[in-house]
Amino acid sequence: MTPLEVLFEDNHCLVVNKPAGLLSMGDETGDASLVAWAMEDLRIRHQKPGNVYVGLVHRLDRPVSGVMLLAKTSKAASRIAAQFRAREPEKTYLTLTEGTLHPASGELVDWLVKDNDRNHTWVAGKNTTGAKEAKLRYRLLGTIPSLAPSGFGSRTLVEVQPLTGRSHQIRVQLAHAGAVIVGDLRYGSQCALGAMIALHARSLTFEHPVKHEPVTIQAPLPSTWQPLLGDSLWHQFQA
Repeated sequence: MTPLEVLFEDNHCLVVNKPAGLLSMGDETGDASLVAWAMEDLRIRHQKPGNVYVGLVHRLDRPVSGVMLLAKTSKAASRIAAQFRAREPEKTYLTLTEGTLHPASGELVDWLVKDNDRNHTWVAGKNTTGAKEAKLRYRLLGTIPSLAPSGFGSRTLVEVQPLTGRSHQIRVQLAHAGAVIVGDLRYGSQCALGAMIALHARSLTFEHPVKHEPVTIQAPLPSTWQPLLGDSLWHQFQA
C-alpha cells in the first residue's frame, strides 16, 4: 500500500495531503476513501493490532486535493469537530480558473441551495426554500497565458478563504462570478482534468485539541499542477 503523505502527526491528530479523486469517507459506491486508507496506514506504521480509530472532522470534495485533518482519538474528534461547527479553523485554497474576477480582491456573498440527490449546488435568491448564505474572500495571484502545446487556455491563479462551509461553495461561487475552476465540468469548465479539478486546500490553521495552541499546516501542490501553472509559478509555490 502506498504510504499517506503525512504533513503532521502526534498522539491526537493526523494531517495529510489528500490526493484528488479520493473520497474523504466511504459511501455507497464502495470506492476507496481517505479514512479507510488512514486507518490501514496507521495500523501498519504503528504495528497496531485490531481496529484503529480515525475520526473525520471535516471533508474535501472528491476531486479536490490538499490539507486534511483527521482525529486519532474520539476526544480529539469531538473537540476539533466543535471548532469546525463554530467556523474557527482558517482555511486557504489555491485554484486556477478559466475566467477572472473583478476587482482583484474582494468578498463574494451568495445564497446556495443543494440538491442532495444530484449532488449539485446552485446560487438562488435569499428567500428560496433551503437557501443558505455562503461567503468567501478571494485574491488574484497571477495570470497564466494560453499555451497551445499544453491544451489549456489562459488561466487565473486565485487564493480563496471560505468564511462559511457550504457544499461545493468555492466551486459554485467562483463559477457564478464568471471564474469557473479549471477541470470542474460539473459547474461549467471547458477543460477535463480526469479525477481532479484545479482546487487545492493549501493551508489549515486549527487549535490543537489537547495543547490548545494554534497549529498551521501547509500542503504542497500535487505534481499534476505543474503543467497548469507553468514552471515559474510552479517553483514559486513549491518553495
